[in-house]
Amino acid sequence: MIVRPARPEDTPALSAIAERSYRTAFADILEQDVLAGRDAAFFAERFTASWPRMLVALADGGPAGFLLMTDGHIDMLFMDPNASGKGGGALLLREAEERGARRLECFRDNHAARRFYERYGWRVSREYEREFAGRSRSFVLYEKS
Repeated sequence: MIVRPARPEDTPALSAIAERSYRTAFADILEQDVLAGRDAAFFAERFTASWPRMLVALADGGPAGFLLMTDGHIDMLFMDPNASGKGGGALLLREAEERGARRLECFRDNHAARRFYERYGWRVSREYEREFAGRSRSFVLYEKS
């Protein structure tokens, strides 16, 4: 697996990965109406202005996951559920760290993601509640020095 900058032509594949990953990762955290609204079209629109801040993990010549980062904060790191556990997420995370990633936010109850980040040395700096998708949700802020 390799990592490269994302490109606009990656939109269909990355939007589909985002939709599948979101529904898999957050099925027990978010309500069905919220999940239904985070479809491929939702993510494609969000990615339009994000290409310079995105990295993509490639496996077998195609996208297997991606990372979006803003000013040292990891906004999203999603792997296709079919590619999970094959090292792409770790490659994306390492590349983001080399590019200055020092913070990320995670749902408090996203235990799989939390184990992943902690395995790579990220530590919780605080827990808090904030509004997300019209409801108050529990989050944790991770930092890496």
